[in-house]
Amino acid sequence: MANSNRIQQMEYEIIRLSNGIRVVLYPQTTPITHTCLIVNAGSRDEEEGKFGVAHFIEHLLFKQTERRSTNQILNRLEAVGGDLNAYTTKEYTCIHASILNPYLSRALDLFEDLIFHSTFPEVEMEKEKGVIQDEIASYLDSPEDAIIDDFEDLMFAGSGLGHNILGIEDQLVRLNREDISQFIQRNYSTHEIVIGITGDYTRISVERMVERLFGNIAPSAGVRQRRGLYTESTQHLESAKPINQVHYMLGRQAYSIRDERKTGLLLLNNMLGGLGMSSILNLSIREKHGIAYTIESNYSMFSDTGIFSIYLGTDEEKIKKAKSLVFKELYRLRDRRLSAGQLQKSKDKFKGQIALAEENRMSMIIAVAKNVLDYDRVVPLEEVFYKIDQVTLLEAQEICADIFDPDKMCSLSFIPEEES
Repeated sequence: MANSNRIQQMEYEIIRLSNGIRVVLYPQTTPITHTCLIVNAGSRDEEEGKFGVAHFIEHLLFKQTERRSTNQILNRLEAVGGDLNAYTTKEYTCIHASILNPYLSRALDLFEDLIFHSTFPEVEMEKEKGVIQDEIASYLDSPEDAIIDDFEDLMFAGSGLGHNILGIEDQLVRLNREDISQFIQRNYSTHEIVIGITGDYTRISVERMVERLFGNIAPSAGVRQRRGLYTESTQHLESAKPINQVHYMLGRQAYSIRDERKTGLLLLNNMLGGLGMSSILNLSIREKHGIAYTIESNYSMFSDTGIFSIYLGTDEEKIKKAKSLVFKELYRLRDRRLSAGQLQKSKDKFKGQIALAEENRMSMIIAVAKNVLDYDRVVPLEEVFYKIDQVTLLEAQEICADIFDPDKMCSLSFIPEEES
């Protein structure tokens, strides 16, 4: 019993292999293990003319390795009741699995096989191109999703952050094994890989396991450089689509993950239009005026910049009023100082939401692994809460004046096509 309590109270452990791969362990007394492998490589790292290769590789990792067929890969964890999946973002690629504790070695062995021994057979490449083409078509049929990518393309035109993660169809169909090999060589450096594990393990047992499975991988360091020159856009564009509602996005560039002001903006974004029904925008536009079914604000951070945005969908005859109300709330935040009580309530709400999110252990361990990629350490919950508590009224007002200024924002509207 004493040993169990000790494990339950342990903090995060970071294991560093000699080849540069890092492993972050969060011991917990639970029968279920959640584990992930994150590579610091995403769609922004693609070369011009080869958009979509990062996401294409994520699909192909599950197709064939030097040791396993597609069926063997897919059945490896499912045979013991486990779950395996992956996704790609602008800046990283993640494989993740949930299994019973005794099968951690099986999951990590599979990760190693997929990342370092995939063979990318031509026949599978052609099949997956068709699958991704269908995925692109499905995505374009969903305007609330498609507008996000088009909006980011407007904000970051000409940079790797601008294009759709799924890629551009005519470029996707031309991708070949050489393109895949070049992307992996440039971006899949061992120093850019972090493995996250949460489950009932000691550091010693995990250290032995990862050393056995990953210790013999040769060290590598890519030559990637992420560009950081972006032109601020204040354009306001409309695009006619075969849709029934208007979809509208408004926003601007914001702070990166390394900017100390990010905590304040995360807090203020949550207050303005974040999680829950009590946000400023939801209460004003949806609850008070009954205009938009969906309205939210978001703040996404990248390694060298960020995006603050507002999204809403509403009927065409209501969009003018909806925009007016959004601008009214932004001007109010820009021009008036928050009260101490208002700021404190926002802090209490935000901290509670973060604490509850920790209950999703898979999301938690992925976030922890990304911490190690971004900062080479784990940012503990206590530190997050401390930084939230340290946001002052003056700092909050300065951020509001800087970011929540509609006059410095760009916008994109998807509007219904006119009937012929």
